[in-house]
Amino acid sequence: MQVTIEESWKEQLMNEFEKPYFEKLIQFVKNEYEKNKCFPPGKQIFSAFDHTPFNKVKVVILGQDPYHGEGQANGLCFSVADGVTKPPSLNNIFEEIKTDVQIPVPSSGNLERWANQGVLLLNATLTVRAHQAGSHQKKGWEQFTDAVISKLSENREGLVFLLWGGYAKKKGAKIDRQKHLVLTSGHPSPLSANRGYWFGNKHFSKTNAYLEKNGKEKIEW
Repeated sequence: MQVTIEESWKEQLMNEFEKPYFEKLIQFVKNEYEKNKCFPPGKQIFSAFDHTPFNKVKVVILGQDPYHGEGQANGLCFSVADGVTKPPSLNNIFEEIKTDVQIPVPSSGNLERWANQGVLLLNATLTVRAHQAGSHQKKGWEQFTDAVISKLSENREGLVFLLWGGYAKKKGAKIDRQKHLVLTSGHPSPLSANRGYWFGNKHFSKTNAYLEKNGKEKIEW
């Protein structure tokens, strides 16, 4: 099956695109986009891959679903398009960055600048129906993104995986911790953050310390 995705990822995931579950998934997504309003826009479904080629990945952040509000999702987990109000989880991420690495909270919640530095912002499910959280779960996306994580774990070394919340921790359970740094904490959503499971995790300084130790350029958060 022909999938429009960045070339190095196409090479890594070619076998996945030929599997029956993926063909069914693409058919489902096509139908959904024809009949309903869905996010992100069609051209941005594989945005995370297009911004961060396979060999350029340094850090992986795992999200769950794209935002389902009007104009929010841009194909990168936790990120919103320029000019869109920052959701609470993203605000909490920026607050932790401010405390951890003394970078002021930016005006825009668009995380493309992270993606362009090698941060793969990967949602477990890459599409959603407008205003219906979780509406495209269990259709095949999770199997596809599990394969993405496996490829990175097996074929790369010295990556940092940031797993926030129970869902991400489960999804990242098979990452090879001998080859990669895996950092876990509570989710940045207000419910978890206000209970003390998010703030103070220092994931951003720990990530940069590990990258520098391994001779890689740190991320400008």
